[in-house]
Amino acid sequence: MSEVKLAATVRTEFGKGAARKIRRAGQVPGVLYGHGSDPIHLTLPGHDLLLALRTPNVLLTLDIDGKGQELAIPKAAQRDPLKGFLEHVDLLLVKRGEKVTVEVPVQAEGELAAGGNLLEHVLNTISLEAEATHLPEAVTVSVEGLSAGDSILAKDLALPKGATLVTEEDAVVLQVLAAQAEEPAAEGEGEAAEGAEA
Repeated sequence: MSEVKLAATVRTEFGKGAARKIRRAGQVPGVLYGHGSDPIHLTLPGHDLLLALRTPNVLLTLDIDGKGQELAIPKAAQRDPLKGFLEHVDLLLVKRGEKVTVEVPVQAEGELAAGGNLLEHVLNTISLEAEATHLPEAVTVSVEGLSAGDSILAKDLALPKGATLVTEEDAVVLQVLAAQAEEPAAEGEGEAAEGAEA
């Protein structure tokens, strides 16, 4: 798991105007909450935060101006729908040794059995409970040699050490679909073609 250090300052100005001003300065407004403590409104470095969030379940060590260091994991990030820049981030306060529930991406590796079948990701992520400072970035599963009709359930996944499954055990994560023959003509089209031939 990755751990990234970020410098943060406590925010004292609120509202849309204040948030726009923060973003214009290349920073991102955020909120740190958890453990029953009052939420702390923060300003975070935009570029460094964007890079950190590319890693799923990254552990952030926040060096908060005047408040010392805190550990946090990202819970939600709002992005501009057109330009993709970060607008706001919610961070969850965590402690070393504490267990937290996170969504972890599922990655498939290997080749399906011959036949041009398709692998469908029914679930792109699964929920796991793991120690906050050892959160897995992904769960990898082999699909080597699987044929049409085969599926992999959540309980079949090899979980990282120390992690326990939160997703329903019998939930289908991946399934292999039979290769489709040529698309059948939509109703009416075939009849029209036949009429034209006659």
